[in-house]
Amino acid sequence: MMETLARRLSHLDPEAEGGLRVVMFFDTLLRRRVGLPALARAAAGLAECGIGIRLHGTGRVIRMTPDGSPPPTPPPTPSASTPVTLDDEELGTAWLERPGGSGPLDELVLDRLALAVAAIVERSGPTRTVTADPALVELAITGDSDDASRSRALRLMGFDAELPVRAVAVRSPLPLHEVARLACPTGPVKAALLGDVGVILATAVDRGALSVDVRAGVGAAGPPERSWREARVALRFASARAPVVGYEDLGALALLAQVPRDVAEANADVAAVARLASNPDLVETLEAYCATGSLRQAADRLHLHHSSVARRLEHIERALSLSLGEPGGLMRAGLAVTAWRLLQD
Repeated sequence: MMETLARRLSHLDPEAEGGLRVVMFFDTLLRRRVGLPALARAAAGLAECGIGIRLHGTGRVIRMTPDGSPPPTPPPTPSASTPVTLDDEELGTAWLERPGGSGPLDELVLDRLALAVAAIVERSGPTRTVTADPALVELAITGDSDDASRSRALRLMGFDAELPVRAVAVRSPLPLHEVARLACPTGPVKAALLGDVGVILATAVDRGALSVDVRAGVGAAGPPERSWREARVALRFASARAPVVGYEDLGALALLAQVPRDVAEANADVAAVARLASNPDLVETLEAYCATGSLRQAADRLHLHHSSVARRLEHIERALSLSLGEPGGLMRAGLAVTAWRLLQD
């Protein structure tokens, strides 16, 4: 049937009717609810060249030639390509493999092909995309939901209710669906923006794959409502030097997040760090020294000469009225600067 349609439309004048022919062709395919392989096969016949479709979420690649013969391996460089998008989320890529460069209608063919791919993916169900209904995400992570409602929300988003889920709290200049794809390139993953914080739900998270621009807190695997609470705590500890923080790595430091704000602000050590913060270089030096416990390692981390770091540390000790060379003083300084950082959230 698709081959007959392609032959019938191919007899129309390509100059006068070409654009209409392409639009009618893809609209007809969508009305007939074809799948991706049939769409690719028909599009290759219409374009009279090889075509390709790749979906980022599954890594699935479909390539077709006009005559149905096996496509060449390795694939040639595409003559033209375009992203496949749905609700501003890039789902994949479509391309043409035309020898000798692009044809006059290739741009329109690609545009309609990408729209058709997005429509078929959307029709296939919500688990094919990263972007989720914020109401479902909120239902899955809120402590007010009952177990049945939470399980149903997870199931509608494509998760197995019996498997543990990790929640990730995100602040990033990148689109949230891109961050979600980085965090979980394979496997079920869903993302939605709730207020000013992005929520990612996934069965596994690759923290090392996240961009340095991302600030993220990762909850432990388990019930999503508990993992989300942990993720939000971990996000408060994220910084330029530690942009992605796992709750499981915080240990006893997580207790600092429970200290009431007024109590933390009134603490003498925290107040001293706050005064010190008028000079950001001093706070950065204090954090580097607390993280390493070594003058030379702190200097290496700061890309400064150790004598410069030593002078800064002397100034810091006077401001905090403690000795960083003593275990008790170093512990107090580390807790104070961490507590001050939490106040900036």
